[in-house]
Amino acid sequence: MKVVVTGMGVVCSVAGSVPEFAVALREGRCGIEPVEGDGDGGPRLAATVKDFSFPDAVAALTGLPETLRQEAVRAAHRSPEALQMDLVSAMQAYGDAGLHDTAPAADRMGIVVAGHNLSSGYVQQMFPKYQDHPEYVPASFALQYMDTDRVGRISQVLGIKGEGYTVGGASASGNVGIVNGSRLVEAGAVDLCLVVGATTDLSPMEKRGFATLGAVAGAGTDDPEHVRCRPFDVRHEGFVPGQGSACVVLESEESARARGAEILAELAGYDLKLSATSLPEPDEDGEATVMTGAMEMAGVKPAQIGYVNAHATATPLGDEIEVRALTRVFGDDIGTPWVNATKGLIGHCMCAAGVVEAVASVIQLRDGFVHPNLNLRRPIDDGCRFVRGAAQPADIEYALSNSFGFGGFNTSIVLRRPPHASVRHG
Repeated sequence: MKVVVTGMGVVCSVAGSVPEFAVALREGRCGIEPVEGDGDGGPRLAATVKDFSFPDAVAALTGLPETLRQEAVRAAHRSPEALQMDLVSAMQAYGDAGLHDTAPAADRMGIVVAGHNLSSGYVQQMFPKYQDHPEYVPASFALQYMDTDRVGRISQVLGIKGEGYTVGGASASGNVGIVNGSRLVEAGAVDLCLVVGATTDLSPMEKRGFATLGAVAGAGTDDPEHVRCRPFDVRHEGFVPGQGSACVVLESEESARARGAEILAELAGYDLKLSATSLPEPDEDGEATVMTGAMEMAGVKPAQIGYVNAHATATPLGDEIEVRALTRVFGDDIGTPWVNATKGLIGHCMCAAGVVEAVASVIQLRDGFVHPNLNLRRPIDDGCRFVRGAAQPADIEYALSNSFGFGGFNTSIVLRRPPHASVRHG
């Protein structure tokens, strides 16, 4: 069974919708800025969503019925902002797939929310209230701190009554969600599945922990600048936290054609393997294995991959290991695919990253370009075909998108531009 992408949505530091994201990627717009204040030794840079207004974001979805938009505001106007962003990206994808016009039965639609430990920042926000007046902690807190509230709230608004749950795989959670959503469709449990890359609301303590681990860029410095996020550059020094949510609608080709839905891409292959470790170190063997496995599932050779959306957090060891894995997998064809890192523009969206980068990959397949690696001046490797400081035209049929996570999570997916689909040129 072919599983295809029929809808997409995104909210991140450089865009509040898929069309805006397409423009931002082509322009190489960067959402990374210094954070306010001296901080506590944690990250001094971040790519945050600015001036997000849930009512305005819902009101902008004019293609959706007014009753649906009213239900969204009623259901989530008191929810944490992270959930509101997830709901908006899910509603965008729902509308993009035309599900407000024609949809399978409610129990034939599923939802997978990709992410775990999503609300630590919200919990920390509530802690002073608990300390001062425990009796004032709202009853809604008991629901809203749970990751599964994202599943419940989005399914409530969109009327989804098929299978639904959360999945986690650290920074690979987005791809883990895509793999699980596809399997629901392949198994016939649902006709389509919304996969939501959930906004990760990190607490200050968690951010400090990443800094102590030596994983973030600009920690403790007095002169943070956006150029400090440098995936694959010899001066890379770590990741920059990003804020964002994205959603893709995965659907059986049969269902999509029966509904007359536009097919944006095919999820041609995927693989997910563990490295049998609890440590944060990347694993060349594990990364090479899943890239090879995803291509084998898709039935393609390395020479057919035209583009790699790399995991590329800009941590020195992570970048180096991914380049070694790419070199092993692609062999003599290592110079064929373009390679870029969306995290260099919008930071590391943590649990949402895999879905955000899947959306970025489909946009580039569809629109015939690859976005720049904005701060790549001196590459750590001369073999890979890194995009440099400006977007490049690219006629791509197959794209590979990698996501890896602490604790040995290795994932890779292959996306294919639909046969006979013409490239849109912006």
